[in-house]
Amino acid sequence: MKTVAVLGGGPAGSVAAARLAQGGVKAILIDEKLAWEKPCGGGVTCKAYKEYPFLIENDTPKKLVRNSCLSEPSAGSATLEMSQPLLIYARKDLNGMLLERAAKQGADIVKSRVTAAERASDGGWNITTKQGNIHADSCIVALGARNPLRNMGAEWRDGDTMTALGYFVDSDRDHVDIRFLQGFEGYIWVFPRLGHLSVGICGKGESAQAMRARLERYMDEEGIPYKDARFYGHMLPSLEQSSWRSHRVAGDGWLAVGDSAGLVDPVTGEGIYYAVRSGDVAATSLLEHGTIESEAAYRDQLKREFIDDLTYGAHLSKRLFCESIFGASMTSRMIQLMRRSPLLTQVVEDLFAGSQNYLTLKKRLLETASGLFPDMMLRTFFPSKV
Repeated sequence: MKTVAVLGGGPAGSVAAARLAQGGVKAILIDEKLAWEKPCGGGVTCKAYKEYPFLIENDTPKKLVRNSCLSEPSAGSATLEMSQPLLIYARKDLNGMLLERAAKQGADIVKSRVTAAERASDGGWNITTKQGNIHADSCIVALGARNPLRNMGAEWRDGDTMTALGYFVDSDRDHVDIRFLQGFEGYIWVFPRLGHLSVGICGKGESAQAMRARLERYMDEEGIPYKDARFYGHMLPSLEQSSWRSHRVAGDGWLAVGDSAGLVDPVTGEGIYYAVRSGDVAATSLLEHGTIESEAAYRDQLKREFIDDLTYGAHLSKRLFCESIFGASMTSRMIQLMRRSPLLTQVVEDLFAGSQNYLTLKKRLLETASGLFPDMMLRTFFPSKV
């Protein structure tokens, strides 16, 4: 293996290119925009920066947030005081820092649009860009959820994506707000960034127009102005449970990472950790196994680390957002119980931080807060078979 083309310059692509270059491989990262402002929160969890300290040990401007408020109209609110802060970056700043890191490790950075990728006669790849052709022995696909290369990366079925939209508001606060809405598979967020707020909504099962109306009603209620605020919209992966079992993360000569592989938490919508980790795993698979065996190695490592967990998370997401228990939504019951139980609050904090997975969640709830969880609720939320 002589050259790897990394198609896309977000966190997944940048981390993959840096790892490859560090390992002595010629890595060519190709991206049309390079550092750019992506909508959504831009939050980096403690799970991510503990495993990858370069996400926190840098001079890039960031905000450290230690408090979150979770609310639901019928249940009121509950506060999370996070022992490990959430880092919030402007995505342009985060992407720029990771691209600079890749370049320092020796990766070649090419600002151009990838329009096609086809197998070459020697078994490698011919990458077509706006500025010309690039030949590579292998490809890492990091082109995001809107990956234009239809034969490489995840294939979206009905229900496998969610819409995220919102506003950048010239205001400030020191905590995150999360608002759940009964019967809506998703949530509203307010993320404090440096110099502005990201106020948005993400979810599925409704039109973008209906979701925008929900968001603006919330902003009116909370006194958050949006008349002259910058509006944004974006598509995010949110795979259904059945899709996780067969979705495409690798193929002959290519590996998909980050959003291009559908690697986003189906409950929280968090994707930066999975982008960084999958980029690292993909590059390591190529370095250790070469082009021929890297596909199986990459698939196996993802499955061991989080594919099964995300599959079960997709099941829990439906129940959490869309089902009710004892006449109220699951989210409202969760908030009510959080106000009564510091132990449950800690569990929710760990879910937000990424340190609590979904596969062991039922066991932990039974061990730490069984007195607050009637058997009926546990049976409803965590069936024995899925």
